[in-house]
Amino acid sequence: MTLHLADKWIWDFWFVQDGPDYHVFFLQAPRSLGDPELRHWNVSIGHAVSRDLRDWEVLPDALRPSSDDSDAFDSCTTWTGSVLRHAGLWYLFYTGGKASEDGLIQRIGLATSADLMRWEKHPENPLIVADPRWYELLDLDVWDDQAWRDPWVFQHPGRDDFHAFITARANHGPPDGRGVIGHARSEDLIHWEVLPPVTEPGDFGYTEVPQLVDVQGWYYLLFSVQRTIHSSSWPRRTGREPLTGIRYRMADDPLGPFHPASGQVLVADEIGSLYAGKVIRDPEGEWAMLAARMYGSDGTFIGELSDPMAIHVTESGHLSVHATR
Repeated sequence: MTLHLADKWIWDFWFVQDGPDYHVFFLQAPRSLGDPELRHWNVSIGHAVSRDLRDWEVLPDALRPSSDDSDAFDSCTTWTGSVLRHAGLWYLFYTGGKASEDGLIQRIGLATSADLMRWEKHPENPLIVADPRWYELLDLDVWDDQAWRDPWVFQHPGRDDFHAFITARANHGPPDGRGVIGHARSEDLIHWEVLPPVTEPGDFGYTEVPQLVDVQGWYYLLFSVQRTIHSSSWPRRTGREPLTGIRYRMADDPLGPFHPASGQVLVADEIGSLYAGKVIRDPEGEWAMLAARMYGSDGTFIGELSDPMAIHVTESGHLSVHATR
């Protein structure tokens, strides 16, 4: 069965494994809001666990906005992130928005835990902020927020350093084509150096909820795109019709270069049925993708996590998604 909460919508999510347990952290907001667009400003980070990626036990919430401190970087929002383990401690990197800025400027902070249950926000938050040498800062005449969110943090497989791939926008180019995957590097997960993006601008307004995954010797950079973020000139400029869904780029090194230039479509459609997909090995060792079930054919917002869908890799390395197993 899918992960469905009767009283809350679920959308962006991320996994971490602890032995046989799959932990999922997800954005959630009350269904009682009525309008799903309000969910972004009434958000917390939920938590559930499963042994098979199908039957889920809901656990206590992981994080909420620091509403008691209006100057905190996350006093308005706690948005998408990722979790990894290092030196016996779990690190949860997440996106924050400040109430005094109406949540328009996004920054990245950290919470840590010894048991995946009790989380403590880092006293030096935020730890990763956009660098104007490469990235667009808030300019409401160009875009409706400062995109610096959804950190996917990982340890380089061939070295000891850590890297974060981040939803960002370049500081040049057409406003509806500045979306890039930003990049930051750290030796200790606390002190970060912001680097140039690992993708080029030109295709999308922004590329959300990135994931880097190594499947059969290829590194796949997954990201999601919403059709509603494209301006009316986008189809004319790109020669493509906008679709909402999950795309990917490929590389033979975890830091790229990633190709092809425009990315491959994994799952996408006009209604935005699936979003924020994550690829993971299931308990049988097979590759599968789970995604947020967003909109139904009638336009209703669903707000739940899908069951696993099989992922196949062609001889040339391209991915395809098959029906739910």
